[in-house]
Amino acid sequence: MQRNTFGCTEEPSLIRVLIVDDEDLVRYGIKAICRATDALEVVGEASNGRDAIALAQALQPDVVLMDISMPMMDGVTATAQIRQSLPQTKVLILTAYENDEHLIEAMQQGAAGYVLKNTPPEDVLPIIQATQKGYLQIGPSLGQKLFQQLKPSAPKAFSVVAPEPPLGITPREREVLHLIVEGANNREIAQMLHITEKTVKNHVSSLLSRVGLRDRTQLALWQLQVGA
Repeated sequence: MQRNTFGCTEEPSLIRVLIVDDEDLVRYGIKAICRATDALEVVGEASNGRDAIALAQALQPDVVLMDISMPMMDGVTATAQIRQSLPQTKVLILTAYENDEHLIEAMQQGAAGYVLKNTPPEDVLPIIQATQKGYLQIGPSLGQKLFQQLKPSAPKAFSVVAPEPPLGITPREREVLHLIVEGANNREIAQMLHITEKTVKNHVSSLLSRVGLRDRTQLALWQLQVGA
């Protein structure tokens, strides 16, 4: 239960989920996990990236659970188009492979996280809830691979942006940037830095504009690479 501005309790809103996977059994399993809790609502299913885009635009879900390898259109391409047309919709990539070569590419296209399909069912709800709130979700084994690929010695193919941080980032913006990497949302950053949430939003917008990126996920990846 949550309290509104008048002190009255109110039910938290359901997180609306779109499931995208080309395997019927996988979609059935994920749907069963989602429906086992009152906190999630499965609003639709798609078996390829092309249908995922159409359904996302029609249904405007809060979170899309997106497979990578699918016919007609892959999950990375679909993620890019969904994020472009629906910036408020979070896309959580699901993969069966720990060494998936599309990890960096998916994150660059705006994915809010990347987790394995063998994630324990009891972890699915908190992962989706964290994704919807704006937390970056990376499976433990995938996180190690991500950091390896973002090291300065990594191949240029994995570069997010220019290798050197731009001039002009203020100490306060650096604090905001580091908290974004840790997964904090605007409200939490405001509380930790004792500033208003509007000020945090202004700092985030300034950082995105300065480094030429689209969203917080890309900003976090950029900071991990260049160490701004």
